[in-house]
Amino acid sequence: MPFPRSSGILLHPTSFPSRFGIGDLGSEAYQFIDFLAKSYQQYWQVLPLGPTGYGNSPYASYSAMAGNPLLISPERLRDAGLLGDEDFAIPDFPLDKVDFDQVAPIKIQLLKKACENFKAKATQQQQQEFSGFCDKAFWLDDYALFMALKDSLNGSSWHTWKPELAQRQADAINHVREELTDKIYYHKYTQFEFFRQWSKLKQYANMRGIQIIGDIPIYVAHDSADVWANPDIFCLDQNTGVASLMAGVPPDYFSATGQLWGNPVYQWEKLQQLDFGWWVQRFQAMLDYVDIIRIDHFRGFQAYWAVEQGETTAMNGRWIEAPGYALFQTLNDKLGKLPVLAEDLGVITQEVEELRDKFEFPGMKILQFGFGSDPGNPYLPFNYQRNCVVYTGTHDNDTTLGWFNQLSEHEKQSVLTYLGCSSSEGLNWDFIRLALSSIANQAIIPLQDVLGLGTEARMNVPGYAEGNWDWRYQADAVSEELGDRLKILTTAYGRAPINPH
Repeated sequence: MPFPRSSGILLHPTSFPSRFGIGDLGSEAYQFIDFLAKSYQQYWQVLPLGPTGYGNSPYASYSAMAGNPLLISPERLRDAGLLGDEDFAIPDFPLDKVDFDQVAPIKIQLLKKACENFKAKATQQQQQEFSGFCDKAFWLDDYALFMALKDSLNGSSWHTWKPELAQRQADAINHVREELTDKIYYHKYTQFEFFRQWSKLKQYANMRGIQIIGDIPIYVAHDSADVWANPDIFCLDQNTGVASLMAGVPPDYFSATGQLWGNPVYQWEKLQQLDFGWWVQRFQAMLDYVDIIRIDHFRGFQAYWAVEQGETTAMNGRWIEAPGYALFQTLNDKLGKLPVLAEDLGVITQEVEELRDKFEFPGMKILQFGFGSDPGNPYLPFNYQRNCVVYTGTHDNDTTLGWFNQLSEHEKQSVLTYLGCSSSEGLNWDFIRLALSSIANQAIIPLQDVLGLGTEARMNVPGYAEGNWDWRYQADAVSEELGDRLKILTTAYGRAPINPH
C-alpha cells in the first residue's frame, strides 16, 4: 500500500541539545516532536539506535536489537528517583559536537549508579516490569552476556576470546554467567531503561500525529552479539572466527575503490532452511518500537557484493544472488504487509527494481544526485514515480549548502537554472521547496537543511572510519519562525496532515 502524501525530518537522537554532551530521550526530544507537529510534519526519521563501538557509527552496532545506553536521559532517571541533582556535577561539554570519548565514561557512571538504586529501591511493580521486559526480549540474554564479557576482557573482539568462549561451549558459558552476574544485570537494566524511555517518547510522537521511521542496516557488525550467538548464519572462517566473505560495495559515487565494510555476509542458504527465523525476529523486534522501517542497502537482498578475507579494498569482489523474494514473502506471511522504505541507491539493476516493486516498497530519490548529467537523470523530480520518498540529501551526503559550495561554477549555474534562481541565497529552502513540490508521496528533509547549515554540520563521510556522527544543534536553533516557514510550504504542496494535532 503506497504511503499518503506527507513529509518529515531526518535527525538522529544523538544530535539533540543536552547538558550531558550527547542528545538523549529527554525533554529536547519531546520539544523536537512538538516542532514537527506544529510545522505539519508527519515523520521523524532516525538512524539505527543501537549501541556503537569504534568509530561511533550506528551502522556498526554491538547488537541489531539493543538500544544505545548513551541515549538514556539522566534527567528522566532523576525524575524516577534513581539519580539526584548532586549526581549532575559534570564538566561542560562542547555544544555543537559529541565528544564520545569524554561523554561515555561520565554517562556510564551515572547509569551504573541508577542501576544500583533500581536494584535496591525498585517497587514490586517495577521489578515485575523489568522481569517482563527481560522475558519478552528474546535477544537480551545473549546481548547482556556478550557485553559483560567485553567489559571483563577490555573490550576485545569476541573472535579473540578463549576458544571455549568464542565458540560458546556450554560449560564455559554457564561458568561466566555465574561469574558476571552483576555486569549482566547492568546491561539488562540499561536496555530496560532505554526501551522504557523510547516507548514513552514514541507514544508521545504517535499521539501528536508523528510516525517514527527506523532503520534496519542489512548487515550487522562482526563484533556483535548477533554474530557471536548465531555463527552458523554468517560467512565466518571456522578456525579464526573472522569474516571469510566481507560485505561492501564496488567503486561508486562515494569512493573510487568501493567501500569495504568488513561485516560478514549471510549464509543465505542456511537462513532459508531455517525459514528466515532470525530475520523475522529482527523485523518483529523493530516493529515493536518504530512505525516504518527503512531498509538500508536494499539492493543487497537481490544480490550482494562479497569480498574475500584478506582484501584491503572492495575492488576485487563479486556479486552473489540473495533470496530476496523468498525472504520478503516470508516476512509478509508471518508479519503482514510490511511498512517499509527501500534504500535503493548505488548500483541498481532491473532485478533490484523488480524486487522493490513486487512488494510495493517506495525507493529513495536524492536531489543532490540529480545534477551533473542529463535530463534523463532518475533523481530529477520530473522523472519520479509517485511511490517513492525524496530527500534533499541523507546522512551520507554533505548538507545542501555544503554540497552546492563545492560544485564548479558551471555546475552551480545548472542548479540555479533548474531552480529558476538568480542567486544561491536561501538555496537550502529552494531545495526543500523542490522536494516538497515533487510528486513523491513522501519527502524527508535533514534538519541541517532546515537550519541552513554548511559542511560543518555533515553527519557522515562514507569510507572514513573516524570523525563522523558527532554533529549537534543548539537549543535555540529550532525556532518558531522556521517551523512556520516549513508549515506554509508543507501546506502549499499538499503534504499537511488531514487533522493536524
